Amino acid sequence: MGVAQVTRRHPFHIDAFVVLPKNFHAIWTLSEGDADFATRWMLIKAGFSRRLETREHCNASRAAKGERGMWQRRYWEHLIRDDLNGERHVDYMHDNPVKHGYIARAADWPHSSRHQYVAAGMVGPDWGVGMIDEGGFGAG
Repeated sequence: MGVAQVTRRHPFHIDAFVVLPKNFHAIWTLSEGDADFATRWMLIKAGFSRRLETREHCNASRAAKGERGMWQRRYWEHLIRDDLNGERHVDYMHDNPVKHGYIARAADWPHSSRHQYVAAGMVGPDWGVGMIDEGGFGAG
């Protein structure tokens, strides 16, 4: 099941995302009273995994449970407290490919909602230069 199918069956809005070789960050908005992140993540991971060849290393414990080696078993959720907190999380996510050394500029990473933010005029095309501060969140 792909992300589009998951959002139809378990509605949520993807506010921001970035997909990296070893992790995936997303900010979602769920309906009022709905906090079922676990089901959505499980369905997205399973659907993605089924589409790929089994070539990654998988330890015996994971293999016995039918798991793939590409995903960590858990996820971390964080409630966005206010607009500034949300902006800092989006900045952090969009700058993550730079932080991990995959690219020199956030604009060069194709697997990110950053491009939609630029197209919507929410950030400028040069956004991201010098964004990471020592605390790990964008200096804004």
